[in-house]
Amino acid sequence: MTYQPFWFDSAINEEATAPFHLLPQGHHTDVCIVGGGFTGLWTAINIKQQHPTKKVTIIEQGLCGQGASGRNGGAMLTWSTKLPSLIKLVGLDNALFLVKQSELAVHEISAFTKEQDIDCDCRIDGCFYTASNRAQLGLLDNALDCLEQFKLNSWQKCTAEQLLQTGSKQNLHAHFCAHGGSIQPAKLVRGLKRVAQRMGVDVIEHCRYKQHHGHEPINVTTNQGALVCNTLIFAVNAWLPTLQSQFSRSVVLVSSDMIITKPIPDLLEQLKLNHGSAIIDSRTFVNYYRSTSDGRLMLGKGGNFFSYGNKVHPRFDQPSHYKKLLDSSLAHFFKGHKLPIERTWTGPSDRSATGFPFFGHLNAHPQVLYAGGYSGNGIVQSYLGAKILSAMVLNNNSQWQHCGLVNQPLKQFPIEPIRTAGAYIVRNAIRRKELAEDLNLQPHKIDCYLAKLSGSAAKVDTQSLR
Repeated sequence: MTYQPFWFDSAINEEATAPFHLLPQGHHTDVCIVGGGFTGLWTAINIKQQHPTKKVTIIEQGLCGQGASGRNGGAMLTWSTKLPSLIKLVGLDNALFLVKQSELAVHEISAFTKEQDIDCDCRIDGCFYTASNRAQLGLLDNALDCLEQFKLNSWQKCTAEQLLQTGSKQNLHAHFCAHGGSIQPAKLVRGLKRVAQRMGVDVIEHCRYKQHHGHEPINVTTNQGALVCNTLIFAVNAWLPTLQSQFSRSVVLVSSDMIITKPIPDLLEQLKLNHGSAIIDSRTFVNYYRSTSDGRLMLGKGGNFFSYGNKVHPRFDQPSHYKKLLDSSLAHFFKGHKLPIERTWTGPSDRSATGFPFFGHLNAHPQVLYAGGYSGNGIVQSYLGAKILSAMVLNNNSQWQHCGLVNQPLKQFPIEPIRTAGAYIVRNAIRRKELAEDLNLQPHKIDCYLAKLSGSAAKVDTQSLR
């Protein structure tokens, strides 16, 4: 079988065929995790590391990694460029803690893949934030000033020689941070599945959650039958509003669309892109690109298709409907180079109103937990999310349990049809504004005003802490 997301298709094709584990009749487990992506698997691994005798079961409606975890751009990014808004959301002490932990997590993930022999093209070669037009110059300054204020700045201004490492003359300026890199996300998530199974976690694929009831214990119904657990965790990312309707206004499902070339190692060497750094520009709906160790170039762009009613639309499993936009971005950065294209794909991003993930107890039930809202920045952040969830399950780490992202009041988006219609109005204004800026023209004032309504979607805080 062929899967549209290139990463996932490649990962599955390299796996030896193995029989699926079915849900045993009368199955009882201490912890049941719904969702076999990064959050679910890292959480299961965290729990087993700290409490090896705990019985942990993951149920996944498809294959582990078939959701957002196996189809994203593979950029390993931290929260450092979002420090001002993080301080406003969770307070100074928590914000500083979370930024430090996000930078540490990059290296912990890399170390884990080496220790567990997970071959996932994990290259901690840092990341670049660039200005790809004149309007983007200086947009990182407020975030860097805030980091400097609290002695947390790991970013450095690039020299002319370092700027060449971004691979594009379109990048007029850049900052570099060593706490970053790139990864083949589907290979990582499939590797985490194997590690979890070795640790004794029951991973049941093709097992779709239907409903649950009860308190102690909790009865869970699936398409493979029923199970009983003491703690239930929803780690389903974009599927959360579908499974639990109270989150229908807590996120907006929007696509991030990706394109990847056939192997072009000679051209990548010529472009000085023969490394694993992630490169991201400074617009609201960023362009992001990176190379792979087998000589491919991947580029992605977020903020395209908004799913009405936050339903996981079938087009998320289709080739990107925005190939012309992706081709335009490739042409913008790599003018004059003919790039042979292998494939396009897309995936749902669950953007919260704050741009940060949220965790908590579902309907105040002490043993039913949830995670969501990674907002297109989830590889490193889901690793941290697993620390939060495992601390909530084991009740053994106050700092993670009270980090400010747990049981927070969730800002709500408007109801439909206002939400989706408004999202497209703002998106189109951002596109017009950024196209004008690419052409060194003055954007319309109305477009500039509307673009500010989507500030939390950006990877970089452009507003000061004041």
